[in-house]
Amino acid sequence: MNYFYGCGLMAMLLLPAICCCGQDTTQLDLMVVTASRTAQRRTEAPVAIGVITTRTIADTKANQLDQLLNKVSGVFMVDLGNEQHEMSIRQPMSTAGVFLYLEDGIPIRTTGVFNHNALLEMNAAAIRQIEVIRGPASSLYGAEAIGGAVNVITQAPPPGWKGYVSVQGNNNGYKRTDAQVGTTAGKWGFIASGYYANRSDGPIQYSDFHKTAVTLRADLHASDRLTWTNTVSYINYYSDMYGSLDSAHFSQHNYNTPYSFTYRKVEAWRAKSQLAYRWSQSAETQVTLAYRNNSVGQNPSYYISNSRTNPLLASGQINDNSFHSWLAVAQHEKKWAWLGSRLVGGLSADVSPSSYYARYIRIQRDPKGNYGSYTPTDSLLSNYSTGITNAAAYLNYGMSPAKGLRLVAALRYDFFHYDFRNSLPPSASTGSANTHNDFNRVTPKVGATYNFKGVGFYANYSQGYVPPQVTDLYNGVKVPYLKPQTFFNYEAGGWLSLWRGLVYADWSVYRLDGTNQIISVRQIDGTFVNQNAGKTEHTGVEYGLTVKPSAQWTLRFSGSNADHVFVVQFENGADYSGRQMAAAPHFIGNTELTWRPSFLKGFRLGVEWQHLGKYWMDDANTRQYGGFDIVNFRTGYRVGAFEVWVNALNAFNRYYAALATKSTYGYSYNLGDPREVTIGVSFQFLK
Repeated sequence: MNYFYGCGLMAMLLLPAICCCGQDTTQLDLMVVTASRTAQRRTEAPVAIGVITTRTIADTKANQLDQLLNKVSGVFMVDLGNEQHEMSIRQPMSTAGVFLYLEDGIPIRTTGVFNHNALLEMNAAAIRQIEVIRGPASSLYGAEAIGGAVNVITQAPPPGWKGYVSVQGNNNGYKRTDAQVGTTAGKWGFIASGYYANRSDGPIQYSDFHKTAVTLRADLHASDRLTWTNTVSYINYYSDMYGSLDSAHFSQHNYNTPYSFTYRKVEAWRAKSQLAYRWSQSAETQVTLAYRNNSVGQNPSYYISNSRTNPLLASGQINDNSFHSWLAVAQHEKKWAWLGSRLVGGLSADVSPSSYYARYIRIQRDPKGNYGSYTPTDSLLSNYSTGITNAAAYLNYGMSPAKGLRLVAALRYDFFHYDFRNSLPPSASTGSANTHNDFNRVTPKVGATYNFKGVGFYANYSQGYVPPQVTDLYNGVKVPYLKPQTFFNYEAGGWLSLWRGLVYADWSVYRLDGTNQIISVRQIDGTFVNQNAGKTEHTGVEYGLTVKPSAQWTLRFSGSNADHVFVVQFENGADYSGRQMAAAPHFIGNTELTWRPSFLKGFRLGVEWQHLGKYWMDDANTRQYGGFDIVNFRTGYRVGAFEVWVNALNAFNRYYAALATKSTYGYSYNLGDPREVTIGVSFQFLK
């Protein structure tokens, strides 16, 4: 491997790394729930898991989730503007369906209709904690949990009246109001969380957006044994899709975009009801019923194709991808005194009808290459529905045969059924003929942890598996041709805590082998098509460090070095075997220094450095993008029930591309936001 170099090598030689983010997370008894679907100590989970705590969330005052997730080593969430994003966790920066997004352990979208922007369907005001598993988690969560799984854990009702309201705004046209209120009355607890955000007249042309997010939760503690939890979430989102710039526009260092009418809009409903019954101190059962209703409508910039014969014409489409689903999960946990054994088993069933349509549009261009207007037509490019059914069973068993040693084994069986119905005559453009496809897989995982006086090690072997997405499998192909993706993961790591928590670190080394990985390949006309890669190899090391020399100072560093390589790959007749995958930085680093002076209680000041290393812009490895460095300052002061804060993101106003790609069509640059200074104030009230 060639990723041990520069500051990444220096950091690795000095100390291992941290993946728990926040001053209050350096204890080895940190509890996590994502690694086994039940609460357990971090030191008993043989996985690489990062935790973003309540305190980190409160201090960061993030207006989008990448500002939190990028603090975790090995994670880079690409900001595509207005909460739109791509992800990189043990994978290149990608739109591929190899990342699973959960809310309280339940996937927010059904298998088969992955959307790389799915995290914009979260309600940030309702978040208590975020846990990130790096590497495959298919043995517990099934499909898409390959590169990693992000589990957003929501706020529970407080014991008494408690709440807050906040307002914020910045120089880039962003405004937002958050509110939360909750209480407990007798056996019932209630909490309501939400926010409204909008952006208008920002520095990037055609970048307006608005979002409403509301979550209601009611908990009934019927007895010491029985708890009933109910949540409902609603997300309404709209954003201009200002797209990317070509090399000529990007080199001019301006924030104009050729796309004046493209957009993305999302409406999502989620409801969940869970009964948890504790039979004894050693046995508990949970039954969860969930309903999801989701629609993503677009006039996407990435589907715009220029005419080869007339420079004043182009074409595109308006599309809508919708689904509604019913999900049931039954889980039982049993503990035994013998060797500290614990068994978690579950069954799940997901029935999710989905639909997709796309309508052709004609687009006018001006002599400068801008897209000025479009004309809808009666021509349907796609119009189909797919019934998606997923049935699964899983087991997770752990035992401690010796002091400090924990062995874990997990196994999951998934069966997927796609029932595809095309309302148009089948063709290479309108989609496949009516058909059905079945996929099934057993995915195992085995691992071990060992802890001794603040020092621990772990190792695991796991598999990841995901069938093709519905739009990839059936849309725009006469015969379905994509194969399921399968990944094989080998990793080891460890952690240590020194001098009563003054220094905490952890690290992980991994190799992830992929077969039939679905990658996005840019075509000659600038559009993207998903294809199966032959074989890929992903290797890397993730590391970090938290140092607390006093109660006033905290230094956190997290980083990763990785190689993402095609072992066997052919694209459009070219052999890319042995070459680096596009959009795969070798080094990612994030460092943060926080000061909380003892003489001014409630005051904090933090400076954060985000580094994204260079990477190839194309799979042929002909052109590199140099990456970028961003510096953020955050300060706040809390006095009584009031708090005021100022965040200066990209404080030195670096002009950069959040994502840069290259094809035979040319170069494409997604602009990063210029300097953004946000001022906010909040008021907390409680009884």
